Amino acid sequence: MDRGLAVVLTAVVGGFVALQGPINSGLGKAIGNQQAAFFSFATGTVVLAIIAGLAKGGFGQIAEAKTLAPQYLIGGLLGACYVSCVLITVRTLGAGGIVAASIAGQLTVSVIIDQLGILGLDKDPISVSKAIGVLLLAAGTLLVVRG
Repeated sequence: MDRGLAVVLTAVVGGFVALQGPINSGLGKAIGNQQAAFFSFATGTVVLAIIAGLAKGGFGQIAEAKTLAPQYLIGGLLGACYVSCVLITVRTLGAGGIVAASIAGQLTVSVIIDQLGILGLDKDPISVSKAIGVLLLAAGTLLVVRG
């Protein structure tokens, strides 16, 4: 995939995250917070099952997951933690606040992951410009959540 297209596609889909918190929060107010998180994951699971079933190879390689290290099997758990947290915190922070805080956390942990070269990634040391970027994002997050 072309790098520019990858950035645009990721930015567009990433924009959907701004919708996810308020949508799930509204659902949580109607049916309960954890019930809303479950419903969110259940509908996502159905859609992904259809996509996986139609994709090349179908469900053929899913059984191979049993041979993977445990850290590669917790993506859904991490997603459930995120969705469960955000559908509650969006009521306090607003859509902008949860997205800003989420991105700040993601960038901070991602830079550490790159520095250490964990989870199968090549080491990519923290540079001064990366550290400044993380600090600027943290400052931006504070400005967004403080109003």
